[in-house]
Amino acid sequence: MTLFKLAPGLEGSMRRGAAGRCALWGMLGMAAVAAAACGTTLELFGPGGGVGQGTGGQGGEGGGGGTLAPAGRADILLVLDNSRSMADKQQILGLAVPSLVSSLANPSCLDEHGVPAKTQPSSPKAACPAKTTRQFAPVEDIHIGVISTSLGGHGADACDTKSSPSNDDKAHLLSRVLEGSKPVKTWNDLGFLVWDPKKQHHPPGDDDTDTLIKKLQEMVLGVGQLGCGYEAQLESWYRFLIEPDPYEKIAIEKDTAVLDGTDTALLAQRKSFLRPDSAVAVIILSDENDCSIRDGSQYYFAAQLFQPGGGQAYHLPRPRAACAKDPNDPCCRSCGQKPGEGCDTTGDKCESTLDMLQDQVNLRCFDQKRRFGIDFLYPIDRYTTGLGAAQVPNRKGDLVPNPLFTDLDPKDDLKATRDPGLVFLAGIIGVPWQDIARRDATGQPDLISGRNGAGAPVGGFQSAAELAENETWEIVLGDPVHYHTDKKALPLDALMIESIEPRQGVNPLTGDLLQPPGSPTMANPINGHEYSTPDRDDLQYACIFELPEPRDCSKPDQAGCDCGSPKNDNPLCQDESGKFGQTQFRAKAYPAIRELGLLKELGPRGAVGSICPAQLGSQGEPDFGYAPAMRSLVDTLASRLKPAP
Repeated sequence: MTLFKLAPGLEGSMRRGAAGRCALWGMLGMAAVAAAACGTTLELFGPGGGVGQGTGGQGGEGGGGGTLAPAGRADILLVLDNSRSMADKQQILGLAVPSLVSSLANPSCLDEHGVPAKTQPSSPKAACPAKTTRQFAPVEDIHIGVISTSLGGHGADACDTKSSPSNDDKAHLLSRVLEGSKPVKTWNDLGFLVWDPKKQHHPPGDDDTDTLIKKLQEMVLGVGQLGCGYEAQLESWYRFLIEPDPYEKIAIEKDTAVLDGTDTALLAQRKSFLRPDSAVAVIILSDENDCSIRDGSQYYFAAQLFQPGGGQAYHLPRPRAACAKDPNDPCCRSCGQKPGEGCDTTGDKCESTLDMLQDQVNLRCFDQKRRFGIDFLYPIDRYTTGLGAAQVPNRKGDLVPNPLFTDLDPKDDLKATRDPGLVFLAGIIGVPWQDIARRDATGQPDLISGRNGAGAPVGGFQSAAELAENETWEIVLGDPVHYHTDKKALPLDALMIESIEPRQGVNPLTGDLLQPPGSPTMANPINGHEYSTPDRDDLQYACIFELPEPRDCSKPDQAGCDCGSPKNDNPLCQDESGKFGQTQFRAKAYPAIRELGLLKELGPRGAVGSICPAQLGSQGEPDFGYAPAMRSLVDTLASRLKPAP
């Protein structure tokens, strides 16, 4: 949310008279924009009004029954947000890597109620303590890969690779490191790591957990935080695992994005990484809501910063009047589109575009349908379909076999194909840990002693069944489709409401009230307090947490700093005495509405974790960092992994 800053005065061209604007846009070749403001008939953003469309398949939960992962094979894909502000979160994830690897290679011993034994075996061959058994058999064949959320500007001028090569990682596997010129040595130089204690691969993979952990930690940190600020948290893994014909490049022809070629390098990586019968786990780490902009047509305007051929800021056309009342109304369209048939246009103000305060580039993916009259993002059912349907649409819209449920290499000796129940998604995302933690006997969130569905004090995050039974989805998500027409559809936790303006409300679990801007330090223990956004270029926070080390944002070389302005009332920039300044003490996260919506749809195949850790002081404790999120993922996978002998 704090990536793009336009120079003062760039909005000046938007103040011209109507005739001047039309002439300017015409000279710049901006036919689509001219159509929006000058009354011509060109259809902006393609046919159909840009409303979220279905994808031609059925996703379903796919969590009941089905085959186990043969021989304990698992393919794990880490999807890491690499926009500014993510370095600290990547470091915390790096500290959780040992927990992820050891939990699979050397599974925990649990009693009959799911409570971990106080003493755990030091190796996968060691016996469990009395009256406990392994959660599942040790997983002895794992592929682990890393990709980023940066897919470039989709044809727009944002996120160009000249300013930063990692603005467009193309959903390719990443093995870069933070320092030095040599990338991490991956298995067979194919971009991913292999856990191979039985030496079944040719060449053999890693058989020492310390070596594997060190490599994976380097890969996690190497993703960095110089990537695109329009994060494609969902589309990035879809492109790597599922997209049948991923494009090689995008060309703009007559103001329309044309997808050209096929990314054969990505298809080769997919073929090597993805076995046909493994358990597949996708783990997203991100502090923002998903911004998976559609490719093709004119959706790229969501990421357009400047008018072509000049330095003037580009702003989107206004929404038509119907959008203010109900974004789901068929008459809610962009002024860049023809009005809907039979729609009243008397309240439309299409003679000019939005201005800087109404259309900050940092918030282009926020509340799009109401603010712009169009949804530029892929619909969520694209991803439920991709994770569960036998067929998915290709670039032309034809249904073709889904690569997730296809044998991509018929020449090898693996012939079985997985069922949807072997595909999982975990999100370490913007949601207060208090909202999703298991609760103690008094109903309070407790990551150490919270009770599971059977009443056992196991701690950790709630399972999918518990999230549903405890009405947690109503607390963190509500019903996004009806946010603007029914106040009861909003999340019960006001911290999970996306808003530029300061919010009011209470966390229904802890009873903590949201506090106004300028309140004392951490007046609200979850997000500090609300803060002022006079430039209307940021959202209020879902949660914040203490940085391991404060950051001096007055230094010009500091990337991803939130306290650059000496005049702020941001809770991230407030010392213990209550004084605000340019030292950043805390990190933040925003409500992850789209990711949560998908995880809810996946049911037992989804695991929800918070990117705001409960504590970073005691590394050995079960509530440290992202350890609870790793445990939640492993618990979700457990039912479909090979049982312990």
